Amino acid sequence: MEKFGFVFHPLSIKDMEHVSPIMKFIPDSWIEAGLKMKKPFKVSHITGVKSPYAEAEGWFLGCTLTAKQMITLPEEFVMDRIIETGKIGQQLGAKIIGLGAFSSIVGDAGITVAKNLDIAVTTGNSYTVATALEGTKEAARLMGKDFSKCHALVVGATGSIGSAVARILADEVAKVTMVARRMEPLEELAQEIIRNGKSEVAVSGDIRTALKDADIVLTVTSALDFIIEPEYLKPGAVVCDVARPRNVSREVADKRNDVLVIEGGVINVPGDVDFGFNFGFPPKTSYACMAETMILALDGRYENFSMGRTLELEKIKLISELAKKHGFSLAGFRNFERAVDMNRILEKKAAAEKIIAVHGL
Repeated sequence: MEKFGFVFHPLSIKDMEHVSPIMKFIPDSWIEAGLKMKKPFKVSHITGVKSPYAEAEGWFLGCTLTAKQMITLPEEFVMDRIIETGKIGQQLGAKIIGLGAFSSIVGDAGITVAKNLDIAVTTGNSYTVATALEGTKEAARLMGKDFSKCHALVVGATGSIGSAVARILADEVAKVTMVARRMEPLEELAQEIIRNGKSEVAVSGDIRTALKDADIVLTVTSALDFIIEPEYLKPGAVVCDVARPRNVSREVADKRNDVLVIEGGVINVPGDVDFGFNFGFPPKTSYACMAETMILALDGRYENFSMGRTLELEKIKLISELAKKHGFSLAGFRNFERAVDMNRILEKKAAAEKIIAVHGL
């Protein structure tokens, strides 16, 4: 039996209401103070992960800091808390630990955590990239787009996921525009992609302007608030929101019937899996970062994977191959906790085509 652990944490104070409804009556500052003092703990035992080649069990490990706290508290304190969480998994017998949400972002993206554990660590970012791109391509096809002729926008392009997405897209679309807060590393990334890619490449610090001309948007920032609103988007746009917390406002789904928003990386997990905890997904499905941890365990690859700020494109290809080997696959499309079926996609496609025809876009 292979064994893994996965670190996750509340994205916001509102998430604590799922733990206990009474939380909505407690001031946020009190809850944050309590979370800062609370020690990490085992959340649940994961059973039934089974491929044709192996079987695995694992544990969800609770790191008791919100996304906001992970960004605002001293980095040393946050890293110590993540390492402490990982050590619980190590004590339970896990041979690899996956870092979820902001635990994979802070510090040096897993490297320090790995140095302080006696087992392997992954951020899950390689499979997140692979499945986000796979889902976006399929969504674009269903919306009637020729992917090779699209203008793609990557928001948060200087992060580990964003930069890998941009590098891959540069060989597959007509134009890639990259957006990030800091222009210097963005310009450096653009020059690297121009040397190695085939697409036209542009950079921007103005997300609103960049969004208006984008056929495809992949967004993966560490922003705590929404940065993509309904009025910013081009008719017929396909938006893949990989970020947690989300980058895309719920109003996009409510007000833009001509735009398709999907979540990045919702994955079918093979076997009769029981996570022992409801994290908001349908049964037997997970985030891609969780899935990467399970895939590596099933394959017996107890090695550090998807580490640091620059992902290896070879590992993105490898994890995709291992996912297929062990029976992991995309679980259709979802947005804002709801499935997006084919009828809904066809409605959006028709609405976009009508707007484009009327306005001559």
